[in-house]
Amino acid sequence: VQLQASGGGLVQVGDSLRLSCAASGPPFSALDMAWFRQAPGKEREFVAGISWSSGNSYSADSVKVRFTISSNRAKNPVALQMNSPKPEDTAVYYCVADVADEDPWVRGRPGEYDYWGQGTLVTVSS
Repeated sequence: VQLQASGGGLVQVGDSLRLSCAASGPPFSALDMAWFRQAPGKEREFVAGISWSSGNSYSADSVKVRFTISSNRAKNPVALQMNSPKPEDTAVYYCVADVADEDPWVRGRPGEYDYWGQGTLVTVSS
């Protein structure tokens, strides 16, 4: 599975930004998808994810009120709507995926996803 993220860039505090991710490759019928991010000098961290089997989504506490993850299950793309970004949201954002299982919960650890996109840089300026 190849993942292509897009939509990153430079934004001001209070602006909005939408990241998109398209999946292509072997004809997997279902993918659990998520966004992770990595800021300079910090470990990679979970941002938000969606379980394909249940449709449940989950977001990290740091972004829960401001960011929204969505997915078109028919095509498996996933998007991240970033509202009211803060300077601490500055990071490289990675779209990730793995073959869906029957577990209704969202996977939150990097090692639980086999497929990673190249990342898109988001810089939030104050």
